[in-house]
Amino acid sequence: MSVTAFIATRQIITGVRKHACLCHATAELFEPDGISMTDAELAARLADIAGRILVEVRDSKMFEGKALGNAGDETANQFLVHALREQRPDDGLLSEESKDTEERLSKNRVWIVDPVDGTREYGESRTDWAVHVALCIDGHPEIGAVALPGLGVVLRTDTPIEVPAGAAKPRMVVSRTRPAPEAVAVSKSIGAELVGMGSAGAKAMSIVRGEAEIYLHTGGQYEWDSAAPAAVALAHGLHVSRIDGSPLVYNNKNTYMPDLLICRQEYAKRVLEEVAKLST
Repeated sequence: MSVTAFIATRQIITGVRKHACLCHATAELFEPDGISMTDAELAARLADIAGRILVEVRDSKMFEGKALGNAGDETANQFLVHALREQRPDDGLLSEESKDTEERLSKNRVWIVDPVDGTREYGESRTDWAVHVALCIDGHPEIGAVALPGLGVVLRTDTPIEVPAGAAKPRMVVSRTRPAPEAVAVSKSIGAELVGMGSAGAKAMSIVRGEAEIYLHTGGQYEWDSAAPAAVALAHGLHVSRIDGSPLVYNNKNTYMPDLLICRQEYAKRVLEEVAKLST
């Protein structure tokens, strides 16, 4: 990042701190009318505010290209990390944009966040990027929110929407630039239409929103890529697992997660069977 871009980023971060009221004196941002928010309410509020901050950073026109992604990541991460440390000081924290420590491994409650899921899409002013905020309890994605700021939408675990009916021909969301061979093979086996899309959060939420039926990923991710989407998908009654059918487990020392499947329940068995055939 250039010196000019760095200075501009720090100015935005300073403004965010003031605007977002990350201090005891202005805790009403998170506790309206003096009433403490639930974990789910906090997750949704943080994802929403971080998303609006990111749009403001992009619309400032101070950055472009890679510098925009860096500025957005840093600014949103500053907000999320400071807010969570203020609001839930006893919980563990894992963020894509902060140095990881082993302190979280001793905690049964761990917040896992991705300030900008889909940095490329964010920088290109597309709508298929997201902000992830999840609370994992004993390794399980219990609570979370996924903001889709480009669409003005926040999907959350405490107020699930009605999942629309699925299409007659299943649609499978894949990377818009490099679809995984396994996903391509399974789509052919079950007669699914491939739909290219950006971030992991956008793909997962497309199942919740009724824009697709299956999200199969085998290219590797990290915990922050799927924790919030998994929590929200589970709250909406969708199937969520590894591609061998085992549950997704979070707050591991090694944060790498090789694969996942998020889909409508009626497709889970068939997709898992087809994936298993590929390894035999």
